[in-house]
Order: sequence, then structure tokens, then C-alpha cells
Amino acid sequence: MKYKEFLGLGIAGNFALHLAQAGELEDFKDVITADEAAPKGMFPFYLPLHVDRTKEILNTYPLSSSTIKLPNKELNIQAEPEVALICKLEYINNKLSKIIPTHFGAYNDCSIRVAGASKISDKKNWGENSKGLSKNLIKIDTFSEGGIMDSYSICSFLQREGELYAYGEDVELKGYSYFYEKLQEWMVEQINTQRDFGPLEPLSKYITSCNNPSDAIISIGATRYTPYGESTFLQEGNEVFVVLYNHTKLSLEDIIKSIKDDNFDSSNMSVLRQKVIL
Repeated sequence: MKYKEFLGLGIAGNFALHLAQAGELEDFKDVITADEAAPKGMFPFYLPLHVDRTKEILNTYPLSSSTIKLPNKELNIQAEPEVALICKLEYINNKLSKIIPTHFGAYNDCSIRVAGASKISDKKNWGENSKGLSKNLIKIDTFSEGGIMDSYSICSFLQREGELYAYGEDVELKGYSYFYEKLQEWMVEQINTQRDFGPLEPLSKYITSCNNPSDAIISIGATRYTPYGESTFLQEGNEVFVVLYNHTKLSLEDIIKSIKDDNFDSSNMSVLRQKVIL
């Protein structure tokens, strides 16, 4: 429960083609963005001390560094490999003024795949152990070009019946559509102005009802799936691995060997390993 007091937010559509792979393009058909490459919006996945009863499920702390608990056998659940930012939040006159990322780590924005959900958040938090965050976070020197995150990539794997399958593509973090200062500015503006419209919700209202938290976990968007990941849902007994790694020091082959040997270089990686249970 390390982050029990932290606000939990996510970003939808910050990596080219992911929404189409996730079957969610239709949900956003009426959401117009100023820039074609811009993310589609943000959503809450955890609201600490939230008093609005309409989103009561989001009061449940969903993060785990070891387990994903399926809601039941009938629903299709898909891992979503992402980067999470641990952030400080600043306010001026009760309005969010600044988001300052301090650490980053491997994250699983695990989601229910169901057509016709009215809000993104309806697919994101179904109870305890429905999300994943690595225990091993990496300190951010500067959230801008030239900083530590330039050197990191993300990859993910699913282990099933003794076999290891690439689940998400191996991509550099700089492949995100919005990143660094552009992302920071966009997030502040989006949180302050996002309305209750289509799949989106009024975030500033939620934040006020949580007494303006000073800390947040923000997942900055799922990366693209491999063909295997796009068509494969989680089953009891699977293991999900999301790995952020320093690609100037390690190769994808090194990561695969690390997973198989269960031996991770924590100085150059943030690893999230979750067992899927029912």
C-alpha cells in the first residue's frame, strides 16, 4: 500500500496504433484533439479519499508488484505494457499548475476488453491487484531531452505453459507521441479542462473531491502489441513481464536471458513481474 495516498491517472492514445489494436478507436470517434498526434485524453484509475459515490470502485487500491487477479473467467483481460511516472503535483488557487515527474518504472495498465463501456475507467479498476507497478523505480535526473529516459526502452512478455512470448513491441520511450515538456504541458491543460464527454471524465472535479493530492502515479500510455499480444488474453497461471531497460547497456536478448534465468540487473532495469490468478 505504498502509494495509497497517490492519485492514479492514465493517458489514452499516446502511442501510434495502440487504440486500434485494443479495439477502442470507436470509443473516441467524437473526441477531437488539437493535434492529430495528441493523446485522446486522460482517465482515473485510483481516487484516494474520494467522496463522490458515483465512482466508488475507484476508491479501491488496485496496484500490485506481483499479482494480477482476474475478475472472472468470462471477461477478456489484456495486459497493457506502459511507463508510469511518479509525480509531484502543485496547485495555485486550487487549480493544478504543475506536474513534476520524479521517478519512472514498469507498469501494467491491465484492462477489461469489453465493447460499449461508457467510460475508460470502467475497464481499468475492478478491485485489488488489477494493476501493476514495479517495486524498482528509476530516479529521473531531468524530464527532458538529454536526460536518463533517452536511454530507455520498454518490452513485455507473457509466459504460458513454460514458453515465453513477446507481448508488446520493443520500443524506445522516445517513441511516445507526447513526451517530456510537451507531455507535461498537455497533462496540466488536459486535467484542468477535460469535460465529462464520451469516454472521458471531469478530472479536475475528481481531484478536488480527493482534496488536491500532492502526489500522483501517471501511466503515460500503452505501447503497441505484437500480433501475439494483440490476440492473447490473460489466463490463470500466466506470468506477465514488463521491462524498462537501458538500451545503451543491455540488449533485448539480455532481457530475455534475464527473464529465463530470473536474474535482473536492477541498476539498468525496472522490472514488473506478475502472476495471473483467479
